[in-house]
Amino acid sequence: MAKLDRLGWADGMSFTAYGVRVGVRVNDAAILRELIARLPPGSQSSSAHRVDHLYSLTGFPTNSNGKVRRFNLGYWNLLRFSRSQSFDNLLDEFESHVQLTVAEYATRRVFVHAGVVGWNGRAILIPGASYSGKTTLVEHLIRAGATYYSDEYAVLDERGRVHPYARPLGIRMSETARATKIRAEEFGAQVGSKPLPIDLVISTGFKAGARWRPRKLTRGKGVLELLAHTVSARSQPELALSVLPKALESARIVKGVRGEASEIVELILT
Repeated sequence: MAKLDRLGWADGMSFTAYGVRVGVRVNDAAILRELIARLPPGSQSSSAHRVDHLYSLTGFPTNSNGKVRRFNLGYWNLLRFSRSQSFDNLLDEFESHVQLTVAEYATRRVFVHAGVVGWNGRAILIPGASYSGKTTLVEHLIRAGATYYSDEYAVLDERGRVHPYARPLGIRMSETARATKIRAEEFGAQVGSKPLPIDLVISTGFKAGARWRPRKLTRGKGVLELLAHTVSARSQPELALSVLPKALESARIVKGVRGEASEIVELILT
């Protein structure tokens, strides 16, 4: 940390999100303006001098075309999480990393990798890893009238209710393409504002040509499905194992591969 501390930091900020205190310092004050839009939903500015996690970014936004060989670097505490000639890549990797850090160390909240929509006053949860198709399914559900809650994290409180984590949807045109951020309102969707109990958990992934024939899971197996996608499962296992069974108390849980998302939306919402 001493070597990083000696670098010439031009500006910095601190914020809190879900009980996690985070500091950010940069070599160029202009970078902060880019970072603010990428903080976790619900982040609040803080004047704290002591933080739980410190991000140090050296970026070169005026060299975005890469004509000058300079690396944009990002550090989380002492560990480097980003090294790229693309400034945009640094921003994307910061956004992903800081949201994951908050998700892992959040107090009194359990973050599950999942898409979430609201329907008739209850939540539909779609757990899954990146590139599993959960954003695509969320997009089709909100186009059909469901309320948007999240395309990345289901945020569960100690009673097992799901809270909004309404970041813009990350829409990819292909597996290798960079995600385009689109606000749910641009799809004509409403964004959730209150916690909901879970009505349905859909553990699924895309398979070309597959027919939707899901099988029902028990509550115990449903907990295991969610636990596999719970960010804090290792760092805060007691909290996760306390919250997940409560979240599924009255939920239906199904699992199966699907074809195109458009083919199952009506089946889910009826």
